[in-house]
Parts: sequence; C-alpha cells; structure tokens
Amino acid sequence: MSLTTRRAAAATLAGALVATAGWASTLSASATTPTAAPARRPLRRAHAHNDYAHPRPLLDALSHGFTSVEADIHLVDGRLLVAHDPQDLDPARTLEALYLDPLAALVRAHRGSVHPGHRRPVQLLVDIKTQGAATYLELHRRLRPFRRMLSTCDNGRVRLGAVTAVISGDRAARAPMEAQRTRHAFYDGRPDDLTAPAPAPASLIPLISGNWTSSFGWTGVGPFPRAERDRLHSLVRTAHRRRQRVRFWATPDQPGPAREALWRELLAARVDHLNTDDLAGLETFLRRYDRQGG
Repeated sequence: MSLTTRRAAAATLAGALVATAGWASTLSASATTPTAAPARRPLRRAHAHNDYAHPRPLLDALSHGFTSVEADIHLVDGRLLVAHDPQDLDPARTLEALYLDPLAALVRAHRGSVHPGHRRPVQLLVDIKTQGAATYLELHRRLRPFRRMLSTCDNGRVRLGAVTAVISGDRAARAPMEAQRTRHAFYDGRPDDLTAPAPAPASLIPLISGNWTSSFGWTGVGPFPRAERDRLHSLVRTAHRRRQRVRFWATPDQPGPAREALWRELLAARVDHLNTDDLAGLETFLRRYDRQGG
C-alpha cells in the first residue's frame, strides 16, 4: 500500500473514531444540552440497507437506533473495499475503517455492547460483490483480530458477541463456510433454504433474506391479497420454528401510505428486519408503532 493510500486510510479511520466518540458522548449527554440526543431504546427490527451510502456509515444508523447495517464489499488486491459498484471503489473505504474498527471502539467504550446497555448483538450484514469463496476467505482472515466482539460458531455451538456478522451476496461463500470448524460469521439464507430436504441449522443460517418482488405482488396499495398474506405468515412461522430471522429486500421505500401499509403487514407477520435507506423515516414509524401498542 502506498504512503498516500495509508494516509488516506488513517484519515478515514480517525474521522470515523471521532464521529463514534461524538455519537457515544451525545447519547450519554444531559438532555438539557441543546445538541444532545438522549439515549433511547434501540430498534431491533431496523435494518440499514446500503448503509455505507449515508454521510457517516454505521454511525448515522446507530444514531437512529438501528441494530442492523449492510455493507457491500469487493476484494481488490487483498483488501476489502466497501462500495456498491466497482466505479465507486475508494482505497480508504475499507471494511475495517468504516465498520470493524468503529464497532470495536464502541464495544470497548460501552463495556461489551454497541448500543449502551443493549446486550443483543448488532448485525453486520456483509454483501459480497466479488467471487464469493475467495472474498469470504479473506474476510475470515480480517475478522479474526475482532473475534472477541463477534458472535462465533465453534463445532456447531454458537457464542453470541456484541456484533454478529452475516455473509450475503455471492453464493459461492457458502461452501468454505460450511467446511470451517470455527467461524466468526454466519450465512444469509434464502426462502428456498426453508424447503430444502435437509435444511441447514440456525448455527450456519440464522437469517433468511428474500427479494420481496420475487415472492409477492402486493406493494402496499389496496388490500393485501389473502393468499399472499397467508404465504408470508407461513414463511415467517417456518423460519422462526428453526430459530431463523427473516428479512426482505426490494420492498417499497418511498415515503407514503403504501410503504407504511407494507411495513405494518411485515410487523404483523413478525418479520424480524425492515429494510430501508430512509433512516429517519423508519425510526419515526417504528417508535410510533410501539407507542400505539403494535
């Protein structure tokens, strides 16, 4: 790595840590301070899709109470760079700089958790955009120094940490993960995994993710067709019986009645993660839903 690249990476990490410290101190500051945001209950269903696109990756989502964030990665010359498309790659925007190092700093500052006093793991969904097997093996190597904060599977037994890494994207990552005796990450399944002849256990696949538009035609306008509602509830019940969580991507995300109607149906079906790019919009919806006794 060139000196210029090292300096850029160091500057990015320093900025992330400063922002992390600012977020943590803001949450713990007195509510009488004009700029203070009092600590509020984290939102266990809030998932930040393409989180890295926000001005402060990770930190903006956490400040809105999110407990799951998504980062796309590309393996480039031995480094894991965060971006959706290859043309957006920046050597300073590594997985460590944007996510792993700031998460580790928060876990240290909060004595074992990402959100202060919140012991449930925060999910880091890592979407692999390059060849799955090679990228995962490099990711495994990069996760090992952070293993104390990460949920781990050792010979089928799961120990929860402050952060649970789940691997999505290119499906070729599955084979090397299944071959490992010890992993610091888990695999993102698909609805087809629920009907496989020998379904994988939750110790490998704790999350089932599906493209909403591939399974359902309803987009929040008009009544939810009974057959689709029944299919949604059945899918979630099956996953939950196996101790697997459920998430859908490609749900409507433009503010308005259609999005709220679909979010309400997802919550009624006990879907575990609501997927959004609109951090403030989902936070407002979930906190209002909770106040209404939803």
